[in-house]
Amino acid sequence: MTRILLCILISTLTFCVSAQEASLELADFVAKGTFSPKNPGKIQAMQDGLHYTRLEAGGTKIIKYSFASPTAIEVVAEIPKLKGSAITNIQDYVLSDDETKILAYTNRQNIYRRSFSADYYVIDIARKEIEPLSNKGPQQAATFAPNGYSVAFVRNNNIYIKNLRFQTEAAITTDGAKDTLINGVPDWVYEEEFRFNKAFEWSPNSEEIAYLKFDEAAVRQWQLQSYKASFPENMDYELYPGEYSYKYPKTGTANSKVSVHVFNIRQRTTKKMDVKGDDVYIPRITWTKSPGELAVIVLNRRQDQLELMLANSSSGVTRSILTDRNSRYIADAVLDNINFLSDGKHYVYMTELDGYMHLHLYSLNTGKVRQLTKGSWDVTAYYGFDEASKLFYFQAAAKSPLQREVYSIKMDGSGMTALAADKGTNDVLFSKDFSYYLSEYSSATKPPVYSIYNKKGKLQYLLEDNAELNKKLSNFKLPAKEFFSFKTEDGVELNAWMIKPEGFDANRKYPVLMMQYSGPESQEVLDKWEIGWEQFLAGKGYLVVCVDGRGTGARGEEFRKQTYMNLGKMESDDQIAAARYLGTLNYVDASRIAIWGWSYGGYISALSMSKSKLFKAGISVAPITHWKYYDTAFTERFMRMPKENPKGYSSSSPIDLADNLSGRLLLIHGTMDDNVHIQNSYEYADKLIQAGKQFDMFIFPNRDHSIRGGNARMHLYQMKFDFLEKNLK
Repeated sequence: MTRILLCILISTLTFCVSAQEASLELADFVAKGTFSPKNPGKIQAMQDGLHYTRLEAGGTKIIKYSFASPTAIEVVAEIPKLKGSAITNIQDYVLSDDETKILAYTNRQNIYRRSFSADYYVIDIARKEIEPLSNKGPQQAATFAPNGYSVAFVRNNNIYIKNLRFQTEAAITTDGAKDTLINGVPDWVYEEEFRFNKAFEWSPNSEEIAYLKFDEAAVRQWQLQSYKASFPENMDYELYPGEYSYKYPKTGTANSKVSVHVFNIRQRTTKKMDVKGDDVYIPRITWTKSPGELAVIVLNRRQDQLELMLANSSSGVTRSILTDRNSRYIADAVLDNINFLSDGKHYVYMTELDGYMHLHLYSLNTGKVRQLTKGSWDVTAYYGFDEASKLFYFQAAAKSPLQREVYSIKMDGSGMTALAADKGTNDVLFSKDFSYYLSEYSSATKPPVYSIYNKKGKLQYLLEDNAELNKKLSNFKLPAKEFFSFKTEDGVELNAWMIKPEGFDANRKYPVLMMQYSGPESQEVLDKWEIGWEQFLAGKGYLVVCVDGRGTGARGEEFRKQTYMNLGKMESDDQIAAARYLGTLNYVDASRIAIWGWSYGGYISALSMSKSKLFKAGISVAPITHWKYYDTAFTERFMRMPKENPKGYSSSSPIDLADNLSGRLLLIHGTMDDNVHIQNSYEYADKLIQAGKQFDMFIFPNRDHSIRGGNARMHLYQMKFDFLEKNLK
């Protein structure tokens, strides 16, 4: 009887677990967030180095905590209870430097990938009062002056200052106009390719504002059409589509002319800084620690030379203190990693002078002092300099390109010490004085863990360990990533991961889906937590593989930049080599291999299918199909202008290779894609039609590059899955 009961119990438990596993749907991995990890939200370190604040309770409360203890100290602001509050919650906030006020916003309306307008509010903490920053329309990029007395913001392409003591609002520029002049925020291509959404900076003494002016007059315009579809705000477009136009410089065409200006608050005067050259990029401006001294980064159009200039804000006179030339291009990672030290004499520069991305110490007056970090590995992030202990902190892929560790190093370049180096991906956020840090750790098999440590490495407390997610995962048998590497026929070793089908049997032959992005300096093969539709596909009998080909990151400059002037060639060659390698494995059905990707990955998918007959099917989402259709700053960084490199532009274009397409292709694009225009897919589709190539195509009305909103994302992934079931099974 005992044995019978035991068998019944085991059978019942097996059925329960199987039933749970069977209940998993595609939506669990795409739309529902069933396996999404928790995070502590945005933590803002306070000036004393001992405390931080968090936005909690659905955006209704800002709460103060100690880095030394998990117990909440006080509610800094409770939005609905503030005097004069007309809102119930906020979306984000920042404290003034003196921490007496809060600048918060709600009603965020995205413009492009990073830019947005919103309704900003100023909160007086002591008085528990809230008031709108302005009643004259939404604002962009609102920022406290360091002294907390004023806020600068942009509206309708002009910069305004709100004086919080006198409640006055005044414009410091008046020439801003749509499609003509932009003050204080970047144009489209700067925002997208140089990764920022604010183009003005307060001086440390709050007496001046430096800003960029973008003259877009010569930049060609692009128009997007918007339909009614399922958008209530588009009711006017029921019969005729709406049109949205903006300036988008395509390769070889005119960019905005950018200039640097400084407005003096007291004198109400504006001075133009003497930065030579109309056809250059000015991707960053920042104040040094010396009064009246503005640092300006200038890139030539090819982006193979960077010049760091210091401008006198009163006279506009500039002098060059650094020129960095590269035989291919200056990596854009350097732009946010020029850090001026508080001694007013030195700065740190992160660049590739010895073939790897490393930290270098420079003097403002005498040039390079020394290289701080060395080795055949890349620094991947710079956190800052601890003045008290004279230590630089940084993240690196020192152990493996697949990992990330956090280190410190002394000012003389010695004593490199690991701060967070568990196998996987480590990242940190320091307190203002480096006394404490928030550690984020995850791996391919471990969801993120967020912990607070002191500078000696002693754990203070766990902030979030994702115990609930771990418990949920224990009830399912989700297949994990298995990392491996292989050598191509050319002898190039490539890193990869594989997710094997549920109930994997090495004696069976499985269909394979290869996923990749492959873009310059990107990385998909990284030991970090990520669960997506790949696990769902594995549960449906697919073997999923991802390979980082040549051109991807964390393997030194030569590996990253060898695709220069020939984007797509080596990347697609490596995906083809990977498919060929996978076909030799006993458990792979070489006749059933598919490839898919999005954006650059969509480009490589289509390209690979025209260069090889190894792929039975492929999915290309929002692909670039010819580099002549893409923007100046990105494309010319890696390819130069079309007239300088016509062979490079045509030799790896899916459009020019449409006659050779092999396998069934699913081509997908959104009509409102402001980044990779739908022109790419339309022109490619026509070439395929003229070549007599049968393919599938799907267009998402009114969706941008991310294809999100409403049921769009779920519909997209269901369609991709159905396509694989039809063409690969």
